[in-house]
Amino acid sequence: MTVLLVEDDRLLAETLVDTLQLEGHQVRHLADGSEARNHLDTPDHGHALILLDLNLPGCSGLDVLEVLRRHDPDTPVLILTARGAVEDRVRGLDLGADDYLAKPFALDELEARIRALLRRRERHQVLQVGPLSFDGLAQRFSLSDTPLALPPREQRLLACLMRHAGEPVDKARLAEEAFQGEPMGDNAIEVYVHRLRKRLHNDGIALRTVRGIGYLLEAT
Repeated sequence: MTVLLVEDDRLLAETLVDTLQLEGHQVRHLADGSEARNHLDTPDHGHALILLDLNLPGCSGLDVLEVLRRHDPDTPVLILTARGAVEDRVRGLDLGADDYLAKPFALDELEARIRALLRRRERHQVLQVGPLSFDGLAQRFSLSDTPLALPPREQRLLACLMRHAGEPVDKARLAEEAFQGEPMGDNAIEVYVHRLRKRLHNDGIALRTVRGIGYLLEAT
């Protein structure tokens, strides 16, 4: 997931970039409001989530948000602000922000809110990897336009692999994201991966084992 961080506080930005990267996100950081506004004034900005400070040099975060929402109603925006005025938060939500977090905040809470926003976004997305697709809103998989029925655990595992398509995913991340903290040993994950391989038998998709790292789902 590519996250855009718009924050002019250098020390805070460095901390947030490190935290997000440890969570597996790619991060782009901008410190100027005008630069962020110009960058987001296009439908193909390519970000899955935007963390937006309100008090920025160049122009305010509210101006950035207003420009973004003219053409992009869907990308989640989490406002980060030290402002205490209720009207600022209300204005941000009215302009289309999805959530806000007042500074100072705990990193654990930030991570939890990001996960919640990304889950909400995924429910309205259709993921596509070669002939394999996943409609997040309907919770429906299809392979070469044929419905693919899966048990719940295999659904969660495959959805996780599709979100990380093209990159290896280790067992620890699969256990955390796909099984949401449910006790899941390495052997159990291997069994579910083995079952998925059988169901995904198709010339256009492959679920590979990357020795010493994890599993990789990719189009072939």
